[in-house]
Amino acid sequence: MALADPTCGILNGAESTSPFSEIIELNVGGQVYVTRHTTLTAVPGSLLWNMFSKKTPKELARDSKGRYFLDRDGFLFRYILDYLRDLNLVLPDYFPEKSRLQREAEFFQLRDLTKLLSPKMSKDISITDEICQSDSEEPSVQSATPLVGPDPSRALSAVSTARSPSLESKKTGYITVGYRGSYTIGRDIQTDAKFRRVARITVCGKTSLAKEVFGDTLNESRDPDRPPERYTSRYYLKYNFLEQAFDKLSELGFHMVACSSTGTCAYSSSDPNEDKIWTSYTEYVFCRE
Repeated sequence: MALADPTCGILNGAESTSPFSEIIELNVGGQVYVTRHTTLTAVPGSLLWNMFSKKTPKELARDSKGRYFLDRDGFLFRYILDYLRDLNLVLPDYFPEKSRLQREAEFFQLRDLTKLLSPKMSKDISITDEICQSDSEEPSVQSATPLVGPDPSRALSAVSTARSPSLESKKTGYITVGYRGSYTIGRDIQTDAKFRRVARITVCGKTSLAKEVFGDTLNESRDPDRPPERYTSRYYLKYNFLEQAFDKLSELGFHMVACSSTGTCAYSSSDPNEDKIWTSYTEYVFCRE
């Protein structure tokens, strides 16, 4: 009876010439995945196929728990693994990280997946490109044939509308920004006031909206697998300036619709003569209609 290496996975009793077990555990950028050896070797010539077909377990890097380690994007690897299972690509309706996933597909040497992720010319994009191409040729045309009509500004307005992104394409919804801060007030308020800001601004709302607004400044480590159309209250920002968050929201068409705040007071010690510490928590609700 074949014995399994517990750091690799579990054999199902089937005889195999491969030094790897049938069930394999992976640590990809801190995210743990459990899959079959046949899944990882589904695409001949790919990086994973070479790792788990041409090499031995001792040649591959492992983490402290014996799982095979890959220093790549752990969140995006789920789509790589899904593709390897049935060689079919299925992405959420709102997926702003397609270019990053394409980079991961190139790294794992999955040529067909890379082609699927390459930008394609849809019907709408083709129409827009035709408009833009026509606009680029306008100067030469206008030099030969001047504009004729009672209001040439209408033509410029139409061109401007075609070039600008449609407001209807932006999703509506709410985003709540939370902020916790504290400060102390001494006996002489004017001279002893000491302010301290906690370096964390929380973000609550639909995942797709939060990623659209804050992008790479959004820390998703506490909720990495949240689907785009689900809601979360576990995100926070990588900076501690409220104004920076407000600017991003304003630039993308959000406006504040509500605000609430709470505050508490406590002494820094049991001595009532010591400074008081005030702690406040404020939430700002933004909406895009």
